Amino acid sequence: MGRQLVPLTLDNLKDLPGRCRACVFWELDPVSGEAAVRAGRPEVEKESWISAVLLEWGSCGRVVYVDDRPVGFVLYAPPAYVPRSFAFPTSPVSPDAVQLMTAWMRPEHQGEGLGRVIVQTVAKDLLRRGFKAIEAFGSARWTEPACLLPADHLLSVGFKTVRPHHSFPRMRLELRSTVSWREDVERALDQLLGAVQKDPVLRPL
Repeated sequence: MGRQLVPLTLDNLKDLPGRCRACVFWELDPVSGEAAVRAGRPEVEKESWISAVLLEWGSCGRVVYVDDRPVGFVLYAPPAYVPRSFAFPTSPVSPDAVQLMTAWMRPEHQGEGLGRVIVQTVAKDLLRRGFKAIEAFGSARWTEPACLLPADHLLSVGFKTVRPHHSFPRMRLELRSTVSWREDVERALDQLLGAVQKDPVLRPL
């Protein structure tokens, strides 16, 4: 079974699930997001956001393919590009971190270890780009696919709670914790992915 994590671009945006292509929960502030939905323009706003982040910052996501079929994705960016992040009671994201916004995996591929590999791939990308950590707003009451990742899932792939909250804890994964951790990342990528493509968001959260 061939597995690849490919950088997200406007060309493969079509490989995200339809509801995710039309979701601007993270990409716009609450007022602008509601206005985009009322105007029937969320897909256009999503494309504009990805285009702007690619031009100004670089790769902001990965699409997961198994045997050339898209089965999942992950989105991440510095908090300055994520307006919704400032609306959370546990904000802001630390200035040395990139925000893990959301991720999704087809149900039939959950439990195969791809969630951990996605986080490790993002970590490897951000280490190369000089960042110290990944942070995310977890959902402590997650019951079904949504725009936030379940807090329990984040804990299971190495995140620690840095600002507790009954609903939306802010969680952090240190990228340079130990040499052995980085070696484990490389080994997992080699074994599970073969080769990650060079630069050109599990369950839905």
